[in-house]
Formats: sequence, C-alpha cells, structure tokens
Amino acid sequence: MTDIIELIQKQPDLYVMTGASAADVEKAECELGLRFAKDYRKYVEQFGAASFSNRELTGVCQSARLSVVAVTIYERSKVSVPEDWYVIEQTNIDSVVIWQAAAGDVYKTIPGYQPERICNSLAEYIQ
Repeated sequence: MTDIIELIQKQPDLYVMTGASAADVEKAECELGLRFAKDYRKYVEQFGAASFSNRELTGVCQSARLSVVAVTIYERSKVSVPEDWYVIEQTNIDSVVIWQAAAGDVYKTIPGYQPERICNSLAEYIQ
C-alpha cells in the first residue's frame, strides 16, 4: 500500500494546513456519526487539509469550505449516500463530489446518477 503521507508530499503546488489532533479527528467523526478510513485519518492528522495541482481535499480544519464536517453535511442534504461516507473533494465541475467510505473505497456522485465506485483508497484516488 502506498504511504498516503509520502504520496501527498510529492504533489506539485502542495499547500497544507496544520495537522489535526486525535481529539479533533474524533470530534469530527462523532459529528458525522462515522469513523474515517485509516488513510484519511492519517492524512488529516498530518496535514489537516491539503490542496495541490487542481485538487482541494477536505480535512479537519477551521476552513468551512474545506471542513470535512461542513462539506459532508452540506452534500448529504443534496444527495442520498450511505451514512459511513464523507466528502473528500468537491470538484466544482458539474456538481461532481468525491466521497470515501469508512472501509476506504472512494466513490463519485453526480446529481441524477447512481454513485460510482472509482478507487480502492484515498492514495489510489490521488495517484
């Protein structure tokens, strides 16, 4: 398995926030009623949230625009997804949203279509 931290650190034009504490991560999980996948948890504990190239990943941070809690609550109001899914990226293209399930699989939703599984992990999605 590709190490998520090394993979993100290699991305061009990388900008990261302050890593989230274990307590902050647990609070975010509690607010969403789920557990984050291991790779997502490792990512937010290291970086908080990150952007690189043309991507902005959600995270555990103070920015409402990038907060996994705020963004997931908002997107859940627009589309029906399983309760253990959380948003990892709003692409801002054709209302495409990228979600990760607690088990680690990554999905894409587009309004009016069924969710589509696109990757096995956050690392695979970034690659």
